[in-house]
Amino acid sequence: MGSVVEKSALIICGDYMEDFEVMVPFQVLQAFGVRVDCVSPTKLPGQKCFTAIHVSLGFEHYSELPGHLFTLNSNFNEVEVGCYDALVIPGGRFSEHFSVDERVLSIVKAFAEAGKPIVTTCHSQLILAAAGLLKGKKCTAFASMKPVIELAGGIWWEQPGITSPFDITACLKDGNILSSIGWPAHAEILKTLFESMGARIHTTKANSVLFLCGDYVEDYEFNVPFRALQALGCKVDAVTPSKKKGETCVTAIHDDEGAQAFSEKRGHNLVITANWSDVSVYDYDCLVVPGGRSPELLVMNDKAVTLVKEFAERNRVIAGVGQGQWLLAAAGVLKGKRCASGDGMKVMVKMGGGELEESKGCVSDGKLVTAVGWPALPYFISHLSKLLGLSLSFE
Repeated sequence: MGSVVEKSALIICGDYMEDFEVMVPFQVLQAFGVRVDCVSPTKLPGQKCFTAIHVSLGFEHYSELPGHLFTLNSNFNEVEVGCYDALVIPGGRFSEHFSVDERVLSIVKAFAEAGKPIVTTCHSQLILAAAGLLKGKKCTAFASMKPVIELAGGIWWEQPGITSPFDITACLKDGNILSSIGWPAHAEILKTLFESMGARIHTTKANSVLFLCGDYVEDYEFNVPFRALQALGCKVDAVTPSKKKGETCVTAIHDDEGAQAFSEKRGHNLVITANWSDVSVYDYDCLVVPGGRSPELLVMNDKAVTLVKEFAERNRVIAGVGQGQWLLAAAGVLKGKRCASGDGMKVMVKMGGGELEESKGCVSDGKLVTAVGWPALPYFISHLSKLLGLSLSFE
């Protein structure tokens, strides 16, 4: 999925930045050949930032839960703005501290002066205000940011018709400033960012993709490819046998915190977008089974196993990440197929008749794509897009 012209992006990171708002652009941009450098003013490459999960748990205000640990890959003190084509500033409480850091503001101002796209979400518009970049600019953000934007001389814009976080879809572009209320709008954020960086999306046909989920599906393994495929113009649905359209599944965060197995924490909620009774294999070109613990739930449901078999029988594209191989093995999809697998699924892949590719994070074999887990999502998205006839080039 390489570019005609090599592109690069910078993400300014900090402790308690919003988990999705850093990882989604980080992994999706890489999937399409963009080099992404992640820096923080007081940390070095290889060090980690704490992230935060912002989700509604039924209180008057959203809750903040502990997210993944995010590893920085570049040095803040070596940033040269001229080497980058775009800047991404995730939302989260770190933006309050960085809004008074002159080193951060200097970088942001340099991107603005060069006319390069700057993406802000949720609360990171505070940094634009501190840098003096909002005067006369139309901007959106989390609603509490309205007085900040207006006091900074900006023009407040709010997406109409929002009754829940799942109605949030808009990314507002005014010149080189791209703004959004937050992570539910990632499909439009990514699409607008791609366009602002000179990208063209190429497709051989319209694609429809179905994600088969359940409670405690892995947070990244659902959301990152879901938003990426939406950004590329696919119709994408999420379904589970026991819930109706509009209901939610809770996701799980699985992270390496130094124990023998990954830790598990509660993640964002995901909304189910289709009723099980309305789902037909004929309406979709591809089935994606994310990992987490939901495949262990789905494998006990005959309807879920049968659905996977029906996709295979009709020669549709099937993709599994991490523990998703559990369900694919039960449905007989892995027989004779080369597969990527983490340690936790190697026995299941072998019992299902698959052939392990030990050294690879993601493998395609015919119309099957498998990946070891969320760290391999850039490769997974790239492989899956290719099978669906989707590509992206920069000019």
